[in-house]
Amino acid sequence: MKTATPSPLTALLHRAQTLQAAAHRHPRRVSAAVLALLAGSAVTAFGVAPLTALPDTGQPAVVEVVEAVQAPALAAELGRLDAEPLALYRSDVTRSSDTADSLLRRLGVDDADAARLLREDAVAAGVLQGRAGKAIKAIVDNGRLRELVVRGPAAHAEQADTHFTRVTIQRAAPGGQTQWDVRSEQLPLSRAQQLASGTIRSSLFAAADDARVPDAVTNQLAEIFGSDIDFRRELRKGDAFSVLYEALLADGEAVTWTSGTGRVLAARFINKGETHDAVWFQQPGSSKGAYFDLNGRSKTRAFLASPLAFSRVTSGFAMRFHPIHKTWRAHLGVDFGAPTGTAVRSVGEGVVNFAGVQNGYGNVVQVQHAGDRQTVYAHLSRIDVRKGQRIDQGQLIGAVGATGWATGPHLHFEFKVKGQQVDPMVVARASEALQLSPQALASFRSQVGAIAARLDMASEWAAAGTQSGPRFE
Repeated sequence: MKTATPSPLTALLHRAQTLQAAAHRHPRRVSAAVLALLAGSAVTAFGVAPLTALPDTGQPAVVEVVEAVQAPALAAELGRLDAEPLALYRSDVTRSSDTADSLLRRLGVDDADAARLLREDAVAAGVLQGRAGKAIKAIVDNGRLRELVVRGPAAHAEQADTHFTRVTIQRAAPGGQTQWDVRSEQLPLSRAQQLASGTIRSSLFAAADDARVPDAVTNQLAEIFGSDIDFRRELRKGDAFSVLYEALLADGEAVTWTSGTGRVLAARFINKGETHDAVWFQQPGSSKGAYFDLNGRSKTRAFLASPLAFSRVTSGFAMRFHPIHKTWRAHLGVDFGAPTGTAVRSVGEGVVNFAGVQNGYGNVVQVQHAGDRQTVYAHLSRIDVRKGQRIDQGQLIGAVGATGWATGPHLHFEFKVKGQQVDPMVVARASEALQLSPQALASFRSQVGAIAARLDMASEWAAAGTQSGPRFE
C-alpha cells in the first residue's frame, strides 16, 4: 500500500515519536521489521511511514515509499581520466656501480635529455657521487622523466646525524626545448619511534634483515641481552624478538645511508620459551641511562658478556684441537673471529696492569678488576691504553689482529678469578647488577605500562608467524 504524507517535516517528527513508542512496547518486533526493510534496500530507496499499533495483532504498520534513483553521469568523467597522461611513480636506492643510464633504466626512464643532465650538470651529477644507498623517487611520464628527488647524506660530515641533502630535478618546459630546474637543499632530519618484530629461522641478523631492522639496532639487541642469552649456543629456531627504537627520517622516510639509527628504547627477546624484557630508563637528575626489565631490575652488569660489540665465536671455553700445536688441549678462553682493526673494549671497569708484547699472545692487554678478577685481550693489532691507566666498562683498549701465535685475525679473550681461568659468559651472568633508587623505581613503574603494551602488540605479530617490518609509532 502506498500513502502520501502531508508535510515532510511533520511526517518525520511523527515517525520518530511513533517509532520510539513502538520500540519501547515491542523492541523485538520493531527490530525484525527494520531488518526486513534493510534486506530489500539493495534495489530501492525506502522510507518508514508512521508506525501504529494495530488493535488486533499489535504489529507495527510498515509502509514502503518507492522512489527512482538516478545514477550519476560517469561517462564524461571516465573520458577525462582516459585523456590524462599516465605518470608512474617509482622509488629505488643508488648503487655503487650506477651510471646515469643504468640508474634511469632501473627507474623505467628512457630519456636522453635526463641522462645528459645527470652526466653534465654539477648538482645533478652529485646524485651518482659519494656513498651508495641514497633514496630516489622518480615521476615518469610515458618514459620521460618529469621529476627526480634524491635524498642522501648531509654535505658536511659533522651534520651526518642531524641533516640530509635533498636534490630535486624537475622538467621545467614539457614542450619544445627541454629545460630543467635543479636545486640542492640541506634539511634537518627528524626522529620517530619504530616498532618491529621477527622470528629466528637461522640467525639473529638474518631474522633482523627479514624484518628490515637496521644492523645498528641488531647490534644493540645482542648487547642488551648478551648477559641473558648466549647467542652462540642458546639461540633456537622459533625464538622471537620485538624492538622499539628511534629512527632518523628524511621527509618522513627512514634513511638508509647512515648507521646513525637512534637508541633502542625497549625490546623483548623470547628464547627457549623464556621472555626477556628491557626498557631504557634514565633516572631524574642523572646524565646516564641504562636498561631495566619490567620489574626495574637492571640489565647492566659489572661485566659485559663480550669484548666485541657482536662477532663470530671461533673457539669457545672447552677442549679443542690446537691449530698450531696439533694436539688436543683445554682452551681456557674464548676466541672471537673478526676483521683486523675491529674495536676491542674492556668488559668492565678497572686498571690496566699490562700493555705490551707477551710470547704467544702477541700484543696483549691485561686489566685488573675488583674482587681479584682479571681480563686478558690477546693478538691485538694495536694497543690504545697504557699500564696504570684506569678505564671504564666499554672503553676501547685496542683492535683485533693476528700478532703472536695466531693463524688469522681474531681476539683471544680470558677471564681469571684469583688467577684461574673461568668461562666469561658464566662470570657475566653472575656479576652484580645496578639498582634503581626507590624514587627512581616509582618513576620507572609509572612509565613501563604503556611500553609493555607496545611490546605485547609486537610479540603478537611474531607469534602469528610473520616478520613485521618497522612501523612508525
